[in-house]
Amino acid sequence: MSRSYLIKPFLDKNYPLVDYGKGVYVFDKNGKDYLDACSGAVTANIGHGMEEIISKMSLQGNKIAFVYRSQFTNEPAEALAELLAKKAPQTPYCFFVNSGSEAVETAMKIAIQYWQEKGRKGKKIILSRWLSYHGITMGALSMSGHSVRRERFESHLEERPVLEPPYCYRCPFDLEYPNCQLKCANQLDLMIERIGSDNIAAFIAEPIIGAAGGAIVPTKDYYQRIKEICDKHNLLFIVDEVMTGCGRTGSFLAIEDWGVEADIVAIGKGLSAGYSPIAATLVSNNIIKEIQTGSRVLMSGHTYSANPLSATAALAVLQLIDNEKILENVPTKSKELLHYLNLLKERFSLIGDVRGKGMLFGLEFINGQDHQPLPSEWTPRLVAIAEKEGLLIYPAGAGLDGKSGTAILVAPPLTIKSSEIKELYHRLYSVIEAFEKEIIQA
Repeated sequence: MSRSYLIKPFLDKNYPLVDYGKGVYVFDKNGKDYLDACSGAVTANIGHGMEEIISKMSLQGNKIAFVYRSQFTNEPAEALAELLAKKAPQTPYCFFVNSGSEAVETAMKIAIQYWQEKGRKGKKIILSRWLSYHGITMGALSMSGHSVRRERFESHLEERPVLEPPYCYRCPFDLEYPNCQLKCANQLDLMIERIGSDNIAAFIAEPIIGAAGGAIVPTKDYYQRIKEICDKHNLLFIVDEVMTGCGRTGSFLAIEDWGVEADIVAIGKGLSAGYSPIAATLVSNNIIKEIQTGSRVLMSGHTYSANPLSATAALAVLQLIDNEKILENVPTKSKELLHYLNLLKERFSLIGDVRGKGMLFGLEFINGQDHQPLPSEWTPRLVAIAEKEGLLIYPAGAGLDGKSGTAILVAPPLTIKSSEIKELYHRLYSVIEAFEKEIIQA
């Protein structure tokens, strides 16, 4: 291409031109293959080029591809909503949107509207954690504790993040679990007391901290304590499952692994596994009942909400996952992938921590001797080396400030085969070996 008018993430970078994808591989126009070790943006949960999904979308497209939500409902959206109600019965109602950011924005609005319907208009603040990422729109970004993505728009954002993250590898309190007595969770109690529960609508959290922290997994009792505090102070608990939901950890929702139920859930990415833009906000019976007996209107909406073509894609993806029992195989594949990642940690001293759950893992890199974070300037270089080696990895934040460290996410499609996991390991080994040499020579 002689000249491009498409605005890309980095304006001065020459991006390879994609041709097609098949399974866990993506191919560019030059015929080079890339092993998709991060499912794009932790999205392509079932891999690329699945004919079963594409054919169903084609059939729906021949019927109708768009209908406006205030004029008609449609069968694919109704069927998808029914399936989601079965998979997440604690939040059986759903509002379809186009992206994870919109799902989080909708969750915010619903939480605030719920308290308005109950006559408590003062409850409008949404609390969140540092080292978090909830979306790129202004409302979702306000709740995000992702320093790098916040800084350019800080003057226009609300001061939402208040809580330290459950970052055991670099505990913000210099404590160790379990002697810490969950100080990172109990801090929420103090923050609520300071701000006043009459001013707070909800608390939002990612079950596993993704892009902002490199797959930080809280302790087994962390969310139980968080939910206790929310209930004590009469706050709604919003769970951002945009990255972790729809099977990424082996459960439909990652929060299930902590035995906790949310009031509102945002899902996206894996909902359609990248085959068409769609996300959803899942809502509990209690919240919908309050709105139904009050204004009877949920104040949110998008032109493409409940789009029949996107709903068809998501429905087909979830049905395929069920029919092929894909989630049942996640624990075995997770152990296999973790084994290889730990082999890398044993071989390379610059890998400080390997962490994660299901098929979502993070590698945090350190500056050799003192275990200090490897400066974040190295992250794009690591990603570039991987691309050259035919491996796609996802950059992530690291370090207590979320911007001073280097980390990556390794999150291949859930359908990856054992032989492909081994190939992922070999390619990643070559990447880190080359990366190590560059650091030594720097």
